[in-house]
Amino acid sequence: MPNNICTKALVITIAVLFLFGERVAVHAGAKPISRPNILFISIDDLNDWSGCLGNHIGVKTPNIDRLAKNGMLFSNAHCQAPLCGPSRASVYTGMYPHSTGIYNQIHDEEIKKSGPIAANAVFLPDYFEAFGYKTLGVGKLFHKGDNAGAYDLYGGVFPEMGFGPNPKKRVNFDPKWFTDKANTSTDWAPLNMDDSEMSDYKIAEWAVDALKQDHEKPFLMAVGFIRPHVPWHVPQKWFNMFPVESIELPQYKADDLDDVPEYSRNLHAMPQMPKTEWLIKEKQWKPMLQGYLACMAFMDHQLGKVLDALENSSYADNTVVVLWSDHGYHLGEKNRVCKHSLWQRSTHVPLIFAGAGIVRGQRCGAQVGLIDMYPTLVELCGLEANAANQGNSLVPLLNNPSIKWNHPAFTSYGYKNISIYLDGFHFIHYADGSAELYDTDSDPNEWRNLAGSSAYASHIRMFKQRLPKESAVLSPSCW
Repeated sequence: MPNNICTKALVITIAVLFLFGERVAVHAGAKPISRPNILFISIDDLNDWSGCLGNHIGVKTPNIDRLAKNGMLFSNAHCQAPLCGPSRASVYTGMYPHSTGIYNQIHDEEIKKSGPIAANAVFLPDYFEAFGYKTLGVGKLFHKGDNAGAYDLYGGVFPEMGFGPNPKKRVNFDPKWFTDKANTSTDWAPLNMDDSEMSDYKIAEWAVDALKQDHEKPFLMAVGFIRPHVPWHVPQKWFNMFPVESIELPQYKADDLDDVPEYSRNLHAMPQMPKTEWLIKEKQWKPMLQGYLACMAFMDHQLGKVLDALENSSYADNTVVVLWSDHGYHLGEKNRVCKHSLWQRSTHVPLIFAGAGIVRGQRCGAQVGLIDMYPTLVELCGLEANAANQGNSLVPLLNNPSIKWNHPAFTSYGYKNISIYLDGFHFIHYADGSAELYDTDSDPNEWRNLAGSSAYASHIRMFKQRLPKESAVLSPSCW
């Protein structure tokens, strides 16, 4: 074993022993071969339009859908931050942004330096390594791949290849047309190149090869696909699957934001991103959607290769598969094309558990969070619970999806701006004390803010009681 791996293993063991004392020795010394493997699949910027969730007609995600049929689909799952870096930091630490202060983007290697709470975190793969697991990954796992050095083996591809390839010139959108405050790689157009030149193709090939190898230990393998993160560029054939004239537009209400607080409008303003009113004027709304749908289909095809490789491997019957996205994405709703919001379009994500020990064909509508994946996998694999985890194991729901689930789902977007989902309602509380309240069952588009209605005063009181008692200030490590 190389010296750097030995050193890392020693550090992880010390950290876990600090949490649990001598109890770890029993588990770490046991033969782990009967423990299930984990295939941990993340998809960047994938909203809830997957076919299995039924939120958009015409999407083509057959491999996501088949995985959902083979396990449990959590139809009411939410990220803990509507932005890549803090969302992934929450997943890997098992801690809420309002506890760590990681609300904005952060370099992977800075997560544990961000403050006293995150400093004591044991990253998800490190925790499994302490119990005898081999960890390996490829693609976008943390915000910049694995610059945190959490995996025994990292396959690269990202961030070396970045989010490209990109055309030499902008095709349909340039943020400089509207603002000089910030940049975005948002653009959409087909590319004249082969699939094999794309990052996700190479990520899938690496994962397929890894699943063909012999692994003496149980493994946690993470596969991080990049599309449909912007720019929405993939080869022409994927665009051809979605003729522009047949694309269905999402529902849009021009005066949607008239009943939200001014603080909300200011917080959610993203001048560098496309506005729906501009897309309508320039007749670019359907072409933009074509780009997103094409990227979804391309990514889903690469996912299918990995799922096929697992099914054809010796690990097929002893592997838990988890599929998730780091946050949702507005595609014209609320006059915006971006993430960066506390509304449902940004927080709602696909979440699927399938494979070893998971009953097939199940669906659960309880509000859950990505933060719950860490303790769930720990319990599914029979490991000692990590006392520092702030999420909840979903094993009770995997066993009985209809049980009452009283745990709210929290999402943070900046200091003291927090979203809470519970029992069919969505409450958003802002740092200035203003609020929004939506009945997501009757108003899935979140068009009617009920926060000012006396009829819902009891709901407001209940949700305010659920707000975190303390919120960490923004970590100086964020950027």
